[in-house]
Amino acid sequence: MRARAAIHRDFRISNIDDRLYSAFIEHMGRAIYSGIYEPGHPAADRDGFREDVLKLVRDLQIPAIRYPGGNFVSAYKWEDGVGPKESRPVRLDLAWRSKETNQVGINEFATWAGRAGIEMMLAVNLGTRGLEEARNFVEYVNHPSGSYWSDLRRSHGVEKPYGVKMWCLGNEMDGPWQIGHKEAKEYGRLADETAKALRGLTPDAELIVCGSSNDTMPTYPEWERVVLEECYDNVHYISLHKYFGNNRKDTLNYFGKIEETGRYIQSIAGVIDYVKAKKRSRHDVHICFDEWNVWYHRRQEDSRRVKEWDWPEAPDLLEEDYNVEDALFVAGLLNEFIRRSDRVRIACIAQLVNVIAPIRAERGGPAWRQTIYYPYQFASLYGRGQALRVSVDSPRYDCEAADDVNFLDMAAVHDPAAKTLTLFILNRHLDETLELDAALAGFDAAQLVEHRVIEGHGRLEETNGPEAPDRVAPRQGSGLGVEDARLVGRLAPLSYHMVRMRV
Repeated sequence: MRARAAIHRDFRISNIDDRLYSAFIEHMGRAIYSGIYEPGHPAADRDGFREDVLKLVRDLQIPAIRYPGGNFVSAYKWEDGVGPKESRPVRLDLAWRSKETNQVGINEFATWAGRAGIEMMLAVNLGTRGLEEARNFVEYVNHPSGSYWSDLRRSHGVEKPYGVKMWCLGNEMDGPWQIGHKEAKEYGRLADETAKALRGLTPDAELIVCGSSNDTMPTYPEWERVVLEECYDNVHYISLHKYFGNNRKDTLNYFGKIEETGRYIQSIAGVIDYVKAKKRSRHDVHICFDEWNVWYHRRQEDSRRVKEWDWPEAPDLLEEDYNVEDALFVAGLLNEFIRRSDRVRIACIAQLVNVIAPIRAERGGPAWRQTIYYPYQFASLYGRGQALRVSVDSPRYDCEAADDVNFLDMAAVHDPAAKTLTLFILNRHLDETLELDAALAGFDAAQLVEHRVIEGHGRLEETNGPEAPDRVAPRQGSGLGVEDARLVGRLAPLSYHMVRMRV
């Protein structure tokens, strides 16, 4: 089967915001406790943070991380997690029916984020709490000194403020499952007033208002319209969430959900444009896709278990074992974010460690990379610069999620500073090789410098684990080359390729 593509150096979509490759971590399951923090572990540092996990995190070069939730934040009292650890209360977390010891709070997490080289994106509780507590939290985190909350932080041993700019105004407030769930107009008003207060403390704050929890919500996309009409000029992003699965064991339909996600983004971009026009505003609001990942392998089982257990501490929860098929899907979804980078400026894989995560860590044992780690890492390392338009002409298929889905999926990123062009390429066909011919207009001197591949044909169900942490890993690619400003060669069925060229 033949597939053609065309890329032109001057046909740019957008300058990609590095934060497109951000992450999310929540006080949930073993994400924090025995994930990033496990005093007594052989790899723990002086503060109890696992250095083996930190190494894997650093290798991703994550720009920003959302914390502390998630559903957890909607009943969270941030004050419980500061001050002497021996005085911190144990609370019952209603979101995940677990005990929260509060041994990790904002100051501990800030220490970990600093060691990982990651900027913090913090969420405030607009479920059981509101504007006043959010204002106090921002003052504790960001004000230098001379006020009650800033001086309290200093008394806790943190002299300098953290200077956090990204603030999430609650979490999934459209969801009836959310503690403190609100109607759209009610939430929009609260978000607007909270935004004004937070900007009074941190004038350059970037504020993220809750959009739809997913695109199947009965209130979608009307929720976005109503909320934005209340707070448009005081916020900078609207959040979207979406999780994916292949419950029907239909690989092509699974991959088709990437196109479905593009429609989701396009629809909300239209709502943003409508509200902007209605308000005659010159202010721009972008999309923060701050929860996305594959989540289906253990979803039903864990939903049942949570209802039955008796408030355990750091239980194993949502610990998906990702396979090669999931890695190919994640690769394609990252391509979609690159193609939509003019509207999606921030995106957070959910979550980072143990809980639906690219990194797994056994309690007292080893840490390892899951299959989805690799496409996420490649995008983070090499997907920075200018997103270029890619015109694709390949065989197509129809499925329930979308029609006219190209078997060839490709995203292109030009980094003028590094003088590189990186292509992220996916052959979605189940059993046919694609003969690729991709024109590289404006890149006459392109030279292939790196080609890495993950192949899934006959291996879709393979996973990594503590006994075989490298069973699935990228290998050196072959069969592609640059000839007369064209990338030509063969793409095996169900394969993902990261191709870097010097230009």
